Amino acid sequence: MDHEPQRVRVERRPVSEGESRAANGPDWDRYADEYQATHGEFLGDVGFVWGPEGLTEEEAGILGALAGRDVLEVGSGAGQCSRWVRSQGGRGYGLDLSLRQLQHSRRIDDTTGVVVPSVLGTATSLPFPAESFDVVFSSFGALQFVKDVDVAVAEVARVLRPGGRFAFSITHPTRWSFPDDPGEGGLTATQSYWDRTPYVEVDDETGRVAYVEHHRTLGDWVGVLAGAGFVITDLLEPEWPEGHERVWGGWSGLRGRFTPGSAIFGATLGRHATP
Repeated sequence: MDHEPQRVRVERRPVSEGESRAANGPDWDRYADEYQATHGEFLGDVGFVWGPEGLTEEEAGILGALAGRDVLEVGSGAGQCSRWVRSQGGRGYGLDLSLRQLQHSRRIDDTTGVVVPSVLGTATSLPFPAESFDVVFSSFGALQFVKDVDVAVAEVARVLRPGGRFAFSITHPTRWSFPDDPGEGGLTATQSYWDRTPYVEVDDETGRVAYVEHHRTLGDWVGVLAGAGFVITDLLEPEWPEGHERVWGGWSGLRGRFTPGSAIFGATLGRHATP
């Protein structure tokens, strides 16, 4: 819930996977230039930031050793994280639903000389053979925008080699109880944490769904991961650092002092899911 296109109305209602995909791909195409201009310096051209708090993978170490490993970033945007993976000796690859984000990735490839091979695709149908990667990760990408998250996580399990690592960051589920407001208005809970009804923006002019985010509780995520054969090894809830005054959408130092903004899961593929 980082932005609203012009002339939209906000609704809370069910949407299908097809509607989610048809809305979010074009939305990120429209938003990509602004996003990179606003957040690019914070992210770094060759940098791995897990969320608005600024926690880096170098600090977190949740992916494990990367040198010599095949690594897929789902929802890679402009490839900043995968470019950092390559700087650590890993073979980083990107996948994103937005063509414009991938064009930014190509631009930064040319600028830095660190090239991230990337493809246009969706998290629910990864265009790779089984057991292609040692590590799959998503830094605030893809998973919040997917309705059929069980399919997406099963796809991750399919393309991982046995014992492979999966890690992802999302908006902390408790944030859904609060308005998306970086000021004092965002400190008062206004809706149920257990209300999983998607957040939907509808274009007033066309009546089409323009943007969708999906909410799952922490328990939901545990169930999805376990059902796909993952053993959860990490759940990080980064504190907002002292002196960090950046405002990113609904995230701010004011809110960050009271409630977590991000949740970062780490898991290992331990067994095949039960049919």
